[in-house]
Amino acid sequence: MKFAYRFSNLFGAVYRQGNLSFSKDGNTVISPVGNRISIFDLKNNKSETLPVSTKKNITCVGLSPDGNLAILVDEDGAALLVSLITRAVLHHFHFHKPVSSVRFSPDGRKFVVTKENVALMYHAPGKQREFNAFVLDKSYYGPYDETTCIDWTDDSKCFVVGSKDMSTWVFGAERWANLIYYSLGGHKDLIVGCFFEKDSLDLYTVSQDGTLCVWESDTELDGLVLKKSQPRPKSQREEGDEEDEEEEGEKEEGEVIRGKVETLKEREKTKNVRYKQRSKHFFNKEGDFNNLTAATFHKETHILVTGFASGIFHLHELPEFNLIHSLSISDQRIASVAINNTGDWIGFGCSGMGQLLVWEWQSESYVFKQQGHFNNMAALAYSPDGQYIVTGGDDSKVKVWNTNSGLCFVTFTEHTSSVTNVTFTSSGFVIVSASLDGTVRAFDLHRYRNFRTFTSPRPVQFSSLAVDVSGELVSAGAQDSFEIFIWSMQTGRLLEVLGGHEGPVSCLCFSPVQSILASASWDRTVRLWDMMDSWQTKETLRLTSDGLSVCYRPDGQELAVATLDGEISFWNPHTAAQTGSVAGRHDLEMGRKETDKITAKQSAKGKSFTSLCYSADGESMLAGGQSKFVCIYNIKEQILLKKFEISCNLSFDAMEEFLDRRKMTEFGSLALVDEGAGDGDGVHLSLPGVKRGDMSSRHFKPEIRVSSLRFSPTGRSWAATTTEGLLVYSLDGSLVFDPYDLDLDVTPASIRKQLRLQEWAAAIVLAFRLNERALTQEVLETVPHKQIPVVCGSLPDVYVEKLLGFVAASLEKSGHLQFYLTWAQNLLMLHGQKLKNRSGAILPTLQSLQKSIQKHFDDLSKLCDFNMYNIRYAVALSKQRGMKRAAEEDVEEEEEEEEGEELSEGMSEASLEDVGMVL
Repeated sequence: MKFAYRFSNLFGAVYRQGNLSFSKDGNTVISPVGNRISIFDLKNNKSETLPVSTKKNITCVGLSPDGNLAILVDEDGAALLVSLITRAVLHHFHFHKPVSSVRFSPDGRKFVVTKENVALMYHAPGKQREFNAFVLDKSYYGPYDETTCIDWTDDSKCFVVGSKDMSTWVFGAERWANLIYYSLGGHKDLIVGCFFEKDSLDLYTVSQDGTLCVWESDTELDGLVLKKSQPRPKSQREEGDEEDEEEEGEKEEGEVIRGKVETLKEREKTKNVRYKQRSKHFFNKEGDFNNLTAATFHKETHILVTGFASGIFHLHELPEFNLIHSLSISDQRIASVAINNTGDWIGFGCSGMGQLLVWEWQSESYVFKQQGHFNNMAALAYSPDGQYIVTGGDDSKVKVWNTNSGLCFVTFTEHTSSVTNVTFTSSGFVIVSASLDGTVRAFDLHRYRNFRTFTSPRPVQFSSLAVDVSGELVSAGAQDSFEIFIWSMQTGRLLEVLGGHEGPVSCLCFSPVQSILASASWDRTVRLWDMMDSWQTKETLRLTSDGLSVCYRPDGQELAVATLDGEISFWNPHTAAQTGSVAGRHDLEMGRKETDKITAKQSAKGKSFTSLCYSADGESMLAGGQSKFVCIYNIKEQILLKKFEISCNLSFDAMEEFLDRRKMTEFGSLALVDEGAGDGDGVHLSLPGVKRGDMSSRHFKPEIRVSSLRFSPTGRSWAATTTEGLLVYSLDGSLVFDPYDLDLDVTPASIRKQLRLQEWAAAIVLAFRLNERALTQEVLETVPHKQIPVVCGSLPDVYVEKLLGFVAASLEKSGHLQFYLTWAQNLLMLHGQKLKNRSGAILPTLQSLQKSIQKHFDDLSKLCDFNMYNIRYAVALSKQRGMKRAAEEDVEEEEEEEEGEELSEGMSEASLEDVGMVL
């Protein structure tokens, strides 16, 4: 098994804090999630988390106008320059103070950073390689308190900065003669947003108390005049000959005098830029809104979007301040608002609930609506085909995620307390969850409903859960009554209560091959219960310490148990004999919490693994616990193969081994002092009669831990529920060179020579011996479609499994659907019996193939349904038009008949008159 797993995606969290941004085309939302950045593609309904991370939580993101670069700044002011094309870090920089906002100029040549009461303008990094990508151009002073927001004019000549001192400052990006800086007042609370009008110096400023000021400038952007540089004085020039200086002295004096006269004349001609308040508007006239917390402005459509602490947002048309739309989208504070370039979609981020919403205001509908678990995740499980992941959290919700798109497509809210465990049945269409509310619930993924609720005779809290292979028996362990309850999935009735444990039941696991239930308990035993033989205890395994986790190997021939002393022991379930053990306490490498009185090395002695999982092939063991590390062990050799650091986010507690002595004082650690309480969003809970909120409310640092681990049935990825969210690590084949039976004759040239000779089977064998993915794909796609059955029949057995695995991996992303399905069909038809004999070993490959086929089936069925409805609509429309055309033809025929009758009557009358005349 290869261990080139790398971080692939982050599920379970879509927004934490910081500002949202839209891409240049307006179809993608860029959202900060902790110390990472997630990109949500709204058109294709997919999400991706960049493989870059900062040291602490990201507070602001600056996006370049062309959408190629992003500047990420964390809570301490450490910045990363990231390429959104290559997904790589280009530069590291530190501002040394917390940064409130970052904004690129519209021409992409400069960007402004606001920290404390200063605005710093930097040269934006270009396409050439530079020693220092961040070059400071100017520093702008003016505000007396912290700066909050920035906006640029469309031609990048000026920018405006809002501040907490209730003032707004307009600065010139160049040295303008008639605008150095300009300060605007008029507000009674801190400035939330300040915006320039399109192609103008006119301003809109919005404050936290819900006040909008409209400022009108007496100068257009074209009226800004550059200050001419004065001739340098004689002392600054290079020393030359005395004779030359004497000759040039008179000329210089004349130039200086003329320059002064010209500057005086220009000052008389060019008047300084002045602002006047055109109007003032108030959002909270009726008094039913809380503080205004976020604002953005779309210059082309003149639409102002404002978000409030009560979860309400407004759309106003400026400068008339006409209310277009108002809606409550959440009961939590709206922390960030963004609008895309076309002005159609508005993005909202609510940090309290971890919500990310994209609203299309013209059609009044959601384009995107996602919410993660806003409390800790407790458990996860993969579906049998590896296509879905179900998670349960302390917020009492059960969520189902699509592994391809990375998005949650259904949330079950029936539980009323923390969800402790979740699992799929073998069919993949039923999810079972256990909770501390005393219920075990079964959910149907066809109709998205809770169709079974299992309860105990007396109220207990369920902490563990297992479902047998058939999906008929559901078992749950209680943490307060030391009993195991067995229910029937079909009838919902309680079948048996298993007693015998003398401590809380910590974990349950069914054997994958027979109806035997393994239960681990704090009484230092693992009991094996036979479901077919009157629920009797088949074996009792004696442990050295309290049992925390138990799991079966995929073939059911081995049992692994994690105990409180930090050991993982391996047992033969048939003979009840221990076959090996791994001492993993030192591999956890605990960090020291800020409140700990002892060192991390001492506290690690009391830590252990709390979650275990076998790899898909059963050769390795994945283990995690109350630490930032996840360990992979080789079971046969009983050695540590690799450690994964799941997070480097110092905003979590217990991340570092040693406390920072610079923060230690005689009264304790300064890190425990909560700064900024009661300021802005520092206080959340309000008491009766208190306007600013509950002053006893405090922030806390969550502790890093891994609560659950699972390997994908396909063997190509594994997932972990952590404090940061649901982390998915995928197998990266592009970084691995792993030849099979390599020889001097096996080269790309010899492989292509076999292709030219049309020796297809020999070329495939050589390609797999070299094992380069691109070359193998080239060989396979060169084989003619008619030759596929012949080639599959002549392949050696060793390479049949390799080719099947390659086809399964290629089918997931390739557009040659029929071609690769033909390969898979012929391999399975011609070698089916031999593959069936080794079904246990190739099960991950077959599940990967099934996942790929199911994904394409879902996509194609949706497309076919859409085409079918379109064809029906076109047929109905053509029929309607045909009927309309037939009706029009009938009307025309009737009109023609009437005209013909009138003509015949006229002709008859004329003929009678002619006859009369003749007579």
